[in-house]
Amino acid sequence: MKRTVLVFAAAALVLAGCANMNNQQRGTMIGAAAGAAGAALLGKGSVWGVLAGAAIGGTAGNLIGKHMDEQAKELEQAVPTAEVNRVEEGINMTFQSGLMFPLNSSEISPDYKDDLAAAATVFNKYEDTYILVEGHTDDTGTDEINVPLSERRAKAVSAFLVSQGVDPARLDEKWYGSTQPKYPNDSSENRSKNRRVELAIYADEDMVAQAKSGTL
Repeated sequence: MKRTVLVFAAAALVLAGCANMNNQQRGTMIGAAAGAAGAALLGKGSVWGVLAGAAIGGTAGNLIGKHMDEQAKELEQAVPTAEVNRVEEGINMTFQSGLMFPLNSSEISPDYKDDLAAAATVFNKYEDTYILVEGHTDDTGTDEINVPLSERRAKAVSAFLVSQGVDPARLDEKWYGSTQPKYPNDSSENRSKNRRVELAIYADEDMVAQAKSGTL
């Protein structure tokens, strides 16, 4: 808790110092403050931490952000059942496990394969990104059950994307069981939201190089 307070205090000081900056400088500083806060709150390796760490800021970061805006819009249209958010210079995409998988299973539901295939089509259009796939559960059950289940689900999503033509070199998987809830595990509704697969979509080296050279 103390660390969280300190992070937000530091972020507030950064924002206060933005008053005399131009828009470009202000955007870069705000992004850095938000990234620090997100990484501190959600921990190393989480989707938000990864996206904060991938941000480069400045003019190049703005160009990457505009590029990601286009991809995010296409993902929203392609997969209306998923939650799509722009975070820093990347995209956070969240699938509800209740829609994607049968209960206590890592086999993708036949009815949801069309949604994942639509996402893969967008990923294949924008080839200059990396995709981190994370599996999460609620706090029902034990770690001995939840951690392997979140692992199998993350790997199942990656495998399906590869089957749809996504380059496996772009993909990585992580799994956390119930250790990274988005919501308090205090109701059936919140637990259902915590049972999820999240994606972090961020620029690869080629996109970063193009952005820095102004050719993106």
